[in-house]
Amino acid sequence: MAALRSASALRQSLLWSIPKRTPLLRRCLATAKAPSTLFESLDTFTDRHVGPDDSETAFMLSKLGYDSMESFLAATVPPKIRIADATISDASMPALSESELQARAKALGKKNLQFKSYIGMGYHNAVVPPVILRNVMENPAWYTPYTPYQPEIAQGRLESLVNYQTMIMSLTAMDIANASLLDEATAAAEGMVMAYAHSGHKKKTFFVDKAVLPQTIAVLRTRAKGFDIRLVVGDASTALKDDELCADLSGVLLQYPDVNGQITDYKDLAEEVHATGGLVVCATDLLALTLLTPPGEWGADIVLGNSARFGVPAGYGGPHGAFFAVTDSLKRKMPGRLIGRSKDTMGNPAYRLALQTREQHIRREKATSNICTSQALLANMAAMYAIYHGPVGLTRIAKKVHLFTQLLQASVERLGFKVINNAYFDTLTIDVSAVCKNAEVVHAAAALQFVNLKRIDNTHVGIALDESVSQEDLKILVDIFATATSGSKEILAGIPQPVGAAIPSSLARTSTFLSQPVFNSHHSETEMLRYIFHLASKDLSLVHTMIPLGSCTMKLNSTSSMIPLTWPEFGGVHPFAPAYQVEGYKQVIKELEADLCKITGFHSCSVQPNSGAAGEYTGLTVIRAYHESRGEDHRDVCLIPLSAHGTNPASAVMAGLKVVAVKTHADGNLDLADLKAKAEKHKDKLAAFMITYPSTFGVFEDGVADACKIIHEHGGQVYLDGANLNAQVGLTNPAVCGGDVCHLNLHKTFAIPHGGGGPGVGPICVAEHLAPFLPSHPLIETGGNKAIDAISAGPFGSASILLISWAYIKMLGGDGLSQSTNVALLNANYMAQRLAGHYILRFKNANGRVAHELLIDLAEFDKAAGLKVTDFAKRLQDYGFHPPTCSWPISTCMLIEPTESETLEEIERFCDAMIQIRKEVDDIISGKQPKDNNLLRNAPHPLSAIVLSDKEWNRPYSREQAAYPMPWLREKKFWPTVSRIDDAYGDLNLVCDCPSVEELSSA
Repeated sequence: MAALRSASALRQSLLWSIPKRTPLLRRCLATAKAPSTLFESLDTFTDRHVGPDDSETAFMLSKLGYDSMESFLAATVPPKIRIADATISDASMPALSESELQARAKALGKKNLQFKSYIGMGYHNAVVPPVILRNVMENPAWYTPYTPYQPEIAQGRLESLVNYQTMIMSLTAMDIANASLLDEATAAAEGMVMAYAHSGHKKKTFFVDKAVLPQTIAVLRTRAKGFDIRLVVGDASTALKDDELCADLSGVLLQYPDVNGQITDYKDLAEEVHATGGLVVCATDLLALTLLTPPGEWGADIVLGNSARFGVPAGYGGPHGAFFAVTDSLKRKMPGRLIGRSKDTMGNPAYRLALQTREQHIRREKATSNICTSQALLANMAAMYAIYHGPVGLTRIAKKVHLFTQLLQASVERLGFKVINNAYFDTLTIDVSAVCKNAEVVHAAAALQFVNLKRIDNTHVGIALDESVSQEDLKILVDIFATATSGSKEILAGIPQPVGAAIPSSLARTSTFLSQPVFNSHHSETEMLRYIFHLASKDLSLVHTMIPLGSCTMKLNSTSSMIPLTWPEFGGVHPFAPAYQVEGYKQVIKELEADLCKITGFHSCSVQPNSGAAGEYTGLTVIRAYHESRGEDHRDVCLIPLSAHGTNPASAVMAGLKVVAVKTHADGNLDLADLKAKAEKHKDKLAAFMITYPSTFGVFEDGVADACKIIHEHGGQVYLDGANLNAQVGLTNPAVCGGDVCHLNLHKTFAIPHGGGGPGVGPICVAEHLAPFLPSHPLIETGGNKAIDAISAGPFGSASILLISWAYIKMLGGDGLSQSTNVALLNANYMAQRLAGHYILRFKNANGRVAHELLIDLAEFDKAAGLKVTDFAKRLQDYGFHPPTCSWPISTCMLIEPTESETLEEIERFCDAMIQIRKEVDDIISGKQPKDNNLLRNAPHPLSAIVLSDKEWNRPYSREQAAYPMPWLREKKFWPTVSRIDDAYGDLNLVCDCPSVEELSSA
């Protein structure tokens, strides 16, 4: 006890030795407010989510010169767009405590009936190894980092994504693969547009085999319209006999195995397509490719599919990581992120995002894709699954699935049914007409066993098996068919184990795969666990510090909102399950859509878009459909400010719109005169105007309502980009500002984790006149009565993670949502005040206020000290911080967003670091440090640099100055893994797979 008392006394003395500049210690003693009554919940969420408490809030307000939050808000947000306080309040949106939320989620989960689904169609019952479920999917060290734009503090997940790319390249036998796309259907759409671009935008016909997944065909129809591509669906085996089609053919999409389970040899067809100059695009199944000849060996140019079968839950449709691989000649046209090997300044190997200038959204209106994200978390899970099982384990799983499918075929055929696909991997299409009145008899028997089979038509049913199928499951399936025919239920016992395979010998895989050491080293749970944590230790995430990335809203991803995500009641649901089985999901989605409409002020919502950029594209496509319904399909001009994010013009191009840029003033505000002139000039063809609010410069513009009025007066619709909605909730909304449609980044404002680069969700909310055009789906009823075709593969996009935003809103309630926005604005303005005098604040309103983020300009230090934005960013890594958004929206600037979740103590730490860096810059300006060899130019300083010998060190500053520039770093220091990475070397020597045995042995 004496020892404990001594330790306690020491801890208290250390706490009280902290300078009393700010009231930091209150947070150490009591986080939540005292309850007002005995019966009030003690586990309220708002106090856990919002960083500063009342005393810290009052302190920051006083430093800014305000005596109340309301007076501060009045100076920050234009009064003419403010909404009534009661609009978003606990009266309109009651709050649940954390325990109440868990109980509500459990109750809704029970409404999702636990049927075993054998529907297939691109979705399977994945078996998630517990070591991956607990230590990757449920681990904030993996799900809270941002996209690895700062590779020195992201080597872990970069290595994992290289493992993913290597896995895809090896299984598909393609030359190069990206780090994942959003889903299989949108990946196919990227493949189609890539084929069109490869033809020089000259050949406009893209052929799709009729046995491609129906949700993929629906998404292709949507995407083709924006590019004026002629989509033809038919029998690929006979299509190329049409000379007229061949003359205009840009590419062909094939499914391998197809939607009915049939395996076809496409080698000859691929040669015919190539003879026309077209590309062969193949959608495939990774597990099947362990046994089948990979598409790269029979002539495919682009190979894609869904990697979720490798250990990612079905989750009612997502999120899942799509894979996308191409031949070497197409690598610089490939959409999405690509991870490559490079080296750091000390010559050590390192990973980084490669060929970033290739990323389509950077090309703005010249883009053919708006992809600016991936499904990193899900790709990492799939890679870990392959590492855990290795090539031998994956082959065993595939062979068991295939043998079970053969046993099922033999059993149902003995009962009199007919399997119509003679070559298959795991899926059977069964003709029931010879035995049953109709297919419904079989489906009824299946429902009694809590089983879903694939519905095809009146005489056929489909069954897709997977690794989750046990011997008992197989027996139940046979019993279902026996019940439908009144046949023997013991038939399975009499079926001998198959000797051969239902895969033609000409299509049996003979090549090896996954031979790299990483896939052959970590098969015990002990080794797998250590590898997962070894990689995580290299990455800075929200478990370490704030990530103040402007326009990214890296707020708390609360554990209480994440917990329901992996419950089987939500994770194990097939996206095409009958509606009566998913009442829980339906209620969650209904409530979330209603809440989002209340927050935005709009009439209707669609959660189908599975990224922010997908939301942009969906909103613009809805606008085009609206104009077409009015006989105004000639309206194809979209006005976009020069300050807009690159995805805005890219999304407009994808929707078939012509982009016209609108100027901004030197103070960052939109040039209303130029907007009016452009609107007048294009009034007969004006379709839309895209605007981000608050602007990407971090300010609430006074003229937003006037801008929207100008557009409406000239026949256009207003798309209000919701990327910065975290600054609006409870204070204003897109409808009041004058918008007709907006997308929301649920992975920003509504707390879905960024996952190290995905997943994200980008639902759209629309005014009443646009509601009829919300997207549909070919298999599940959704959307309006004049709906556009599907936007994503799943009817409700990445449905499972909608739970996170639903929980976030329910636990905060209206008051908590409003408080979160208020504090987000306050934190940013306090930070701007602290940095004033040290850095130039580029934009502010007439009252000197910013919105939820601030833009500091570093241009002055280029001439004075030879320093670029990158030098400041890398030096911040030495202080243990993730840098803010760099060189965007202005190349010489940093965009900083602290969010409401960060405490005053953390904000002070960041500001102290920035101020200390400014002092280091002054040493360079004054000549105390040379311009070419200083703390910033040499940053970051990993351990490999610190342990250099005195002779090798050769720097005009000490190791202590490099590694420990602030006292608190001695207690809590995050070390960059490598020194600054050589980007040019990585692009000139492009290597995008993990090292081989030979490379590792020679290292």
